[in-house]
Amino acid sequence: MFTPTRATALAAAGTLLAAGGALAATPAAAASPTGAQVVNARIAGHPTYDRIVIDVKGALPKATVQRVDRLRYDGSGKAVPLAGKSFLRITLTPAVAHNAAGTAVYRGPRLTTLRLTRVKGFALTGDFEGYVSFGVALDKKTGWTVTRLGSPSRLVVDIKH
Repeated sequence: MFTPTRATALAAAGTLLAAGGALAATPAAAASPTGAQVVNARIAGHPTYDRIVIDVKGALPKATVQRVDRLRYDGSGKAVPLAGKSFLRITLTPAVAHNAAGTAVYRGPRLTTLRLTRVKGFALTGDFEGYVSFGVALDKKTGWTVTRLGSPSRLVVDIKH
């Protein structure tokens, strides 16, 4: 027989199951689909180019480097406070800069001013919905090359002087 007490108990059980399912899904949602974790970035000057190296744990994901009018943080759209006359955006996807529990694994610079020949600033601009992005402030428009390296996985962006 279906009574009001039994209906209340069933509704409560359904609510608990739904809440438990949502809680169990949280860590899985935070994990990268490919396991690619962006863990560090290094920037250095060389005689004919400035180099950015982005270290990745796991397989190197798709990466793009493009010129943009200005740098903005992913998600919020707020301006990145780096001065420059030209800007590059580096994006890796699918990738994350955190682990399944949501704790940051990225240990590189988050926002830094530099005094290299071309690179004047560097920022982590996003770790959002499977995209990890960086912004690069340059003193003028110039060319660049991108190299993908393995063992360990890393993306190298050389910015010409």
